[in-house]
Amino acid sequence: MTAPSVLRRFRNAPILVVGDVMLDEYIFGVVERISPEAPVPIVRMAKRSHRLGGAANVAANVASLGGMCTTVGLVGQDSAAQELRRLCRERGLTTRGLLPLAGIPTIRKTRVIAQHQQLLRVDAEENHSSAQVGTTLRRRAIRAVAKHSAVVISDYGKGVITEDLVTALISACQHHNVRIIVDPKAGHFPLYTGVDIVTPNHHEAGDACGIPIVDRESLLAAGKRLLEITGSKAVLITRGPEGMSLFRRDHRPVHIATDALEVYDVSGAGDTVVATLALALATGHDLEIASRLANRAAGIVVGKLGTAAVMPQELAASLRKRPLQKPHR
Repeated sequence: MTAPSVLRRFRNAPILVVGDVMLDEYIFGVVERISPEAPVPIVRMAKRSHRLGGAANVAANVASLGGMCTTVGLVGQDSAAQELRRLCRERGLTTRGLLPLAGIPTIRKTRVIAQHQQLLRVDAEENHSSAQVGTTLRRRAIRAVAKHSAVVISDYGKGVITEDLVTALISACQHHNVRIIVDPKAGHFPLYTGVDIVTPNHHEAGDACGIPIVDRESLLAAGKRLLEITGSKAVLITRGPEGMSLFRRDHRPVHIATDALEVYDVSGAGDTVVATLALALATGHDLEIASRLANRAAGIVVGKLGTAAVMPQELAASLRKRPLQKPHR
């Protein structure tokens, strides 16, 4: 499998992302003194930037790697929504699936960074659950399934992903033979029965099954238990500097070593993982190859500051330098 062939297959692959879209805001500055008002640092702001976050960052990663992405989610009717839409258009992403809702803020995470260290994060969000909103979102998502080859559920627990929505999406995907990938949230694991793959990090995995992952034995036990709890076809536990572990029914676990040369910022790495998995599964790769591609992409993105997307030339260069291992049989 060559790098150009992988990326050619990714090109224009239609991916649907459903979930909690966010605007990530970064305030960069320097700290030169402590405030006389309280024992806190004073940050002299040098610049401010905005990036797509949450489900919108999944979409950004899909688009960056050549896929065609539709995003279904909620935004407010505020300046943050305007900026989020602008960033989507800049990346060639459609905003037709974003439902504007009066009276709530667009989810925004503001990070204050000085001397390359994050000092503070401020979240602007509000619960927006209602039957009417849920019905509208569900209809938008279900209508879109048939036009796509894979669906990503990006569940940040902000109110978009509900049991009714997940159940309807899984049913529609099974009907249209569409692959479905879930970036899960604690407390929602039993909702994902029937999906192709769930991608918790090791903290989420341990919390979900009540088995803290501290060594290889607990990892194996947690992977087996999560397959039972979720009812999914596979579980991919991301383990930070330890890499990833893939668990499938009737297969031996596959442990994939990290590919990160330098870990600079893990923000949004899970978004990169599910975006790459979706593209790989949508274009005919099996779960192990898809997981190895996702591991390679994540290893690139954690070397960048802030929420970021992997560029195709970066993934191509990595694959040329270190070709993927053949799947275990």
